[in-house]
Amino acid sequence: MSDQPYIAALDGDATPDIHPQAYVAPGAVVVGKVRLGRRTSVWYGSVLRGDDERIEVDEECNIQDLCCLHADPGEPAILERRVSLGHRATVHGAYVESGSLIGIGAVVLGGARIGAGTLVAAGAVVPPGRKIPSGVLVAGVPAKVVRDLTDEDRASFASTPDNYMAKAVRHRAARVL
Repeated sequence: MSDQPYIAALDGDATPDIHPQAYVAPGAVVVGKVRLGRRTSVWYGSVLRGDDERIEVDEECNIQDLCCLHADPGEPAILERRVSLGHRATVHGAYVESGSLIGIGAVVLGGARIGAGTLVAAGAVVPPGRKIPSGVLVAGVPAKVVRDLTDEDRASFASTPDNYMAKAVRHRAARVL
């Protein structure tokens, strides 16, 4: 693995816009029309490929190891503030509202919209165009609303962005051997 992320512009105007306080781990790929907000982190092996459409990641998001973000023309991939993408999650041309968590290995497909503070369970597949309300748990293939989230549910993942911001500080300071 390279000790640097791969960050590249396409076609002259499709240049990544990475906030100086964002962290992009070695081995991550950020290409094209991608914007990363303040204190956002992109982890090892993740790919954000903004070649066909833009990818916008707001402040304090965490895109954990091996995630994939891509988009088709007319369907950008948007993550609002404090969104967490679990390891190996895929967001393809979808919109994820603030404070949501997309679980390990979950897939959110083109034109889908995930409401604020929603939990998409590990392994779930949100079909194209599906609108998921705020504050619910969705699970299954295809993903369906299972129930409203409890205060305990929300507390279980509300600190994930803070935990990943702290991890980013540690990893940025890591010494390559």
